[in-house]
Amino acid sequence: MSPSSRPQGRHVLAMLVGGIAAAGVLSLVVSNPSLEDYQDHAGDQLVRLGTKELCDEPTLPIVLRLWIRNCPELIASQRDALAALAAQFTTRSNLVVASLYSTQMEGKELLPGLRLPGFEVLSLGVAGRFVVFSADASNGAEE
Repeated sequence: MSPSSRPQGRHVLAMLVGGIAAAGVLSLVVSNPSLEDYQDHAGDQLVRLGTKELCDEPTLPIVLRLWIRNCPELIASQRDALAALAAQFTTRSNLVVASLYSTQMEGKELLPGLRLPGFEVLSLGVAGRFVVFSADASNGAEE
């Protein structure tokens, strides 16, 4: 290889590396999750958590447990409503290659003696996935 072809080889290598980096950034921009994507994710998570809290652990009053035949199915049937509820309390900060989602909801009384817990969740959406940075929940008791 002649000395004059070395700078050209470095230039080609630099262009190749720059092209790969640009493709990586472009793929992150394209796969940056939208608020609708987060809403779907939150609906799935709320069904999972609701099933655990209300069906797997005996937190429902005995009368409701006798009345509700299939608690997990009942919770799952409310996925779209739970997702829409999460979206109402979520703000999105678009960082171009990623998005930061902050969901905050105060506890609400569902029935006398049964209060939904309040929660705060901070998540990062990147490359079509969601990473939870922090999640805090109140027990739903009056403060």
